[in-house]
Amino acid sequence: MIVFLALLVWLYLIFLHGKFWESGPELKAARPLTAPDVDIIVPARDEAALIGPVIASLLAQDYAGAVRVILVDDNSADGTAAAAATHPRLTIITGAAKPAGWTGKLWALAQGVEASTAPLLLFTDADITHDPRHLATLVARLNTPRVDMASEMVRLNCISWPERLLIPAFVYFFQLLYPFARVNNPRAKLAGAAGGTVLLRREALRRIGGLACIKGALIDDVALARAVKKGGALYLGHSGLAQSIRPYPHTADIWAMITRSAFTQLNYSALTLAGTILGLALVWFVAPCAILFSGFLSWRFFIGLVTYGLGALSFFPTLQRYNQPKAMALLLPGIAAFYMAATLASAVQYWRGTGATWKKRAYGGAT
Repeated sequence: MIVFLALLVWLYLIFLHGKFWESGPELKAARPLTAPDVDIIVPARDEAALIGPVIASLLAQDYAGAVRVILVDDNSADGTAAAAATHPRLTIITGAAKPAGWTGKLWALAQGVEASTAPLLLFTDADITHDPRHLATLVARLNTPRVDMASEMVRLNCISWPERLLIPAFVYFFQLLYPFARVNNPRAKLAGAAGGTVLLRREALRRIGGLACIKGALIDDVALARAVKKGGALYLGHSGLAQSIRPYPHTADIWAMITRSAFTQLNYSALTLAGTILGLALVWFVAPCAILFSGFLSWRFFIGLVTYGLGALSFFPTLQRYNQPKAMALLLPGIAAFYMAATLASAVQYWRGTGATWKKRAYGGAT
């Protein structure tokens, strides 16, 4: 009967789980009716290799309002600030030492917010380049229909073989966790965001008490979205106008990206971890086992085949978004096993006291 349960789960996911598999919506280039001033805040720590084209793309935005870029150099040791060049609309802040209780990124963002004055704030990572139309498009979406915060899953690097195999699945699993349609529904409780680009109204940030209210959050984008949605509306979509240029050339690079925050996503709960592992096994492994180990043409074989097919079909739109062959959907159970193993490794790191590590900073080890 477990194979029948797996089929029921997939029928729910396909028809009742916010159409997560559609891999949408995506913002199309647009111009806002009004163009309020925008301050763009870029937190950066040891990003000298990437920061140049990022800042150049932000300074080249085709936007009618005033735009200022604030680069917060978070105690870099590689000359990040010098690599950003100079420009009249670029302000470089040398970050103060991180206080206890803050994560590095949120502390850097908080310093940028303190130095800003514009009614709109764009938080963007130091590894993302932007089409000249991107800012205008984000502002247009913030106002029509009105939301307090708009964020996007930017297009991730997908060039190396490990990236082609594992990055589309990363996006797919994010959609599964945070179905965009539910996030965007003001009547639904679910809140989510993709932190690569977050356009936020200053008034909304002030309403939630500033970034101090989430100062210790490692998954800061989702924490910010939850705080904002308590009193306002969100937009979460895909971006065709912003691109991450951070490469993940080796499988180990993607493994490290997952293990950094996977157990944090589960609130460091062993019970939630166990439930997640059982859930993943039900969703991804029961159907292939039914196909392989049930009698050929038996009812278990056919139910397993239908269930496996539903999972593969649900991956097609994301594969298409990343220009990957649809046949890669057949590998999804194996890819899920990789993500499951990385999640377990993330928990082991936490229990061993190392916790999450990013930019030579450690967070969240068990005590």
